[in-house]
Amino acid sequence: MITRNESTRLRACLESVAFADELVVVDSGSTDNTVAIARSMGAVVHETTDWPGFGPQKNRALDLARGDWVLSIDADERVTPPLRASIEAAMAQPRFDIYSINRRSSYCGQYMLHSGWYPDRLLRLFRRDKARFSNDVVHERLLAQGAIGAIEGELLHESFPDLESVLDKVNRYSSDSARALHAKGVQGSLGKAVGHGFWAFVRTYVFKRGFLDGKLGFALAVSNAQGAYYRYLKLWLLQRR
Repeated sequence: MITRNESTRLRACLESVAFADELVVVDSGSTDNTVAIARSMGAVVHETTDWPGFGPQKNRALDLARGDWVLSIDADERVTPPLRASIEAAMAQPRFDIYSINRRSSYCGQYMLHSGWYPDRLLRLFRRDKARFSNDVVHERLLAQGAIGAIEGELLHESFPDLESVLDKVNRYSSDSARALHAKGVQGSLGKAVGHGFWAFVRTYVFKRGFLDGKLGFALAVSNAQGAYYRYLKLWLLQRR
């Protein structure tokens, strides 16, 4: 797990994975009680002063792990009892090297069942020597080098408790994504910003059936549109400078 200022959510997360033989936390300069909470719950904590991006930071945590099997989890996620049973069964009699887990995420207090958020299968449980994270600054992914299977049970994701957290993440992620696109030589423009924003809304609300998630489904589609719009607007402004 990687953390930064997660004192309000960390304890519940670590309690949900208390069955693990080892808890590894890499913290990037928390100014709250995150590190103290992690250590009080028996986690091995490594503190860093720089921020290389999500992928490289998760690889730092992976390099500290000593077990044969690794479960990658974020501080705002919880392992449910059925998922725990599936994880323990998979490790006891492994048929694959990497397993996908189904994640259910909430938006402003509501678990979303559509909008492209569910079902949301992610590669999270794996043999330590069979996978590593990509070096992407944001939207990192697990690069698997073995046979992939799926396990039952859900990982609960308390992603956005309120609108302030939505706006904060939209701002941070759009800035990081714009810099990453700029480094790759991708061209931005005001037209691209508007186009990507419009398509993000249509894809979320219509094609991903966000309208079935009610009023908050509409709000989520707008948030996705904002993220896409600001990503390409910031990219364009970076290039203008």
